[in-house]
Amino acid sequence: MNKDLREEALKLTPFHSRTSLACRTNTWYRWAGYTVVAEYSTTELEYTATRNGTSVMDLTPMYKYDIKGERAKQFMNYLVTRDLSKMKDNTVAYVIWCNEDGKVVDDGTVFCMNQNEFKLCCAVRMLTWLKDSAEGFEVDIKEVTDETAALSVQGPTSCSTLKNYGASDVETLKPFEMKKYSIDGYEVLVSRTGFTGDLGYELWTDPKNAEAMWDSLMEAGKHLKIRPMGMYGLEMVRIEAGFIQTGTDFVSSEHALRPVRMRSPYEIGMGWLVHLNKEDYFVGKRTLIKEKENSTTERVLVGLDIDGDKPAHGAVVYNKKKEDIGIVTAAIWSPTLKRNIAIASLKRPYGVKIKEDIFVEIYHPEELEYRKIWATCKVVKRQFYTPERRNAVPAEVY
Repeated sequence: MNKDLREEALKLTPFHSRTSLACRTNTWYRWAGYTVVAEYSTTELEYTATRNGTSVMDLTPMYKYDIKGERAKQFMNYLVTRDLSKMKDNTVAYVIWCNEDGKVVDDGTVFCMNQNEFKLCCAVRMLTWLKDSAEGFEVDIKEVTDETAALSVQGPTSCSTLKNYGASDVETLKPFEMKKYSIDGYEVLVSRTGFTGDLGYELWTDPKNAEAMWDSLMEAGKHLKIRPMGMYGLEMVRIEAGFIQTGTDFVSSEHALRPVRMRSPYEIGMGWLVHLNKEDYFVGKRTLIKEKENSTTERVLVGLDIDGDKPAHGAVVYNKKKEDIGIVTAAIWSPTLKRNIAIASLKRPYGVKIKEDIFVEIYHPEELEYRKIWATCKVVKRQFYTPERRNAVPAEVY
C-alpha cells in the first residue's frame, strides 16, 4: 500500500540523474509520458543563456520514428505537404502533414539519413497514423522515442561549446544539415536545428551515453555561460522566434473534438510548406488546391505588437466595434526586444487586409485581483527575433 507510484506513472529521461540535481526549484513538466524540468532556477536566467550564452535542454520526450525501405522517400513525400523529392542525405527538413480534408495533423522535422532511411521527430504520437498512411509503400516504421536520448544546445556560444565538446568542425554545418561524430568513444548525431530562433544544434545519441554527454557538455561550456533550460524558458524563446506549437497555437486534427477547431496550413501561417506543384500526390492535396483556388481560408495566425508591458495571455482580440475577431494563443513581454508580443489566431480579413485598429482585452493579476486592460495592437511579422548568427556559415566561434 505504501509503494511509490510516481516513477511508474511518468517515465524518466536518460538525463534525469543530471537534470534532477540541477533543478533547484523542483518544478517539473509532464511531456509525452515523461517528466522533464519546467524551471531549473529562474526562467529569466535560462532564457538569458539562450540569447547570450549556451542553453541545454532535454529533448528526449519528442516522438521519434525510423522509416526505412526502398520506397521510404516516396512515402515521406506522400505523407507531407512539402516537396522532399530532392532532399539530400544528411539534411533535415521542417514539414507539416494533413488529413485528406486538408487539416493539419502535426508538424515536425524529417531527417534524411540516406535515400532509404528517414527519421521523423514530432510532438504528437503518430505511430498509428504513419502505419495507416504507409499502406502499399512496404516501408518499415518503428517508434524509437525511448531508444534515443536528445539534447538541444542553443545560443550564440553553442558552436564554441560543441567544438570544446569534440565536434571539431561543427561550425561548417549549414542550417538543417547534420553530421555524425565519435566523441569520447560513443556516436553522436549533431543537427543544426532548434526551436529557439537562434544559433543552435540538437544532439542525438544512445541513452547509455546520456550522462557522459551531459557532463562533457557542461564542462565544455563552463566558460561560455552554459546553463540548463526548462520548458518555461523554451516557451519564451520560441514565441520570440514566432514558432508554432501543437496544442497551443493549433490543435492536431487527430485530437480536435469538433471539425471547427481544425486548421489548414494556410490558417496557421504554414502555407509556405504547401507545395501544390510537386509532381507526386500528398495527403490532402486536392482539398488544399480547392482552398487556395476558392480563397476559402477563414483564419490566419499572426504576430501582434501590443501597447504596454502586460502580456496578453489568452486575451480575446477585438476590432474597433468591439466585435470578437480572434484570440491570443501565446504571449510574453520580450526581455531582448523590450516589446509586448503575442501570437494570435484571427478571423480574416483581419491579419491580412486589416492590420490596425484592433485591441486585446488583458486581465492582469494585481494583489489578488484582476485588472482589465484594453490595449491597442497591430499585426506584425510573426518572426519577432531573427539574429544573423542563426543562419551564418561558418557559425560564430568564440
